[in-house]
Amino acid sequence: MRGEQRLTREGDFGAVYRGGRSWSNDLVALRALPNDLGMSRYGFAVGKRLGKAVLRNRVRRQLREGVRLTPTKEGWDMIFIARPAAVEADYHSLKRAIEQLLSRAQLLANGRKEG
Repeated sequence: MRGEQRLTREGDFGAVYRGGRSWSNDLVALRALPNDLGMSRYGFAVGKRLGKAVLRNRVRRQLREGVRLTPTKEGWDMIFIARPAAVEADYHSLKRAIEQLLSRAQLLANGRKEG
């Protein structure tokens, strides 16, 4: 994932939290807001209540890779928020959860639906 595809500024995160729609499941929550950039940007929130830094970083890396490999529609700012159960989940479960949320939000590229 390239640098310009990352949400990093506090103001960008705040705009998505204030104005975006949300979807969630047991492992991950998604907040999304349209942008006018012609490309999608992604942010990842993994709070301290999930555990120590090693666990949080592992969950963040797995979320980032799952999103990188899942084609999404252009023109959206998306924040993926890890839930406590994500610490115990394996990569494939997290990827399935991401695809499920993107499908429910109708943000998968080419209108692709995931079971």
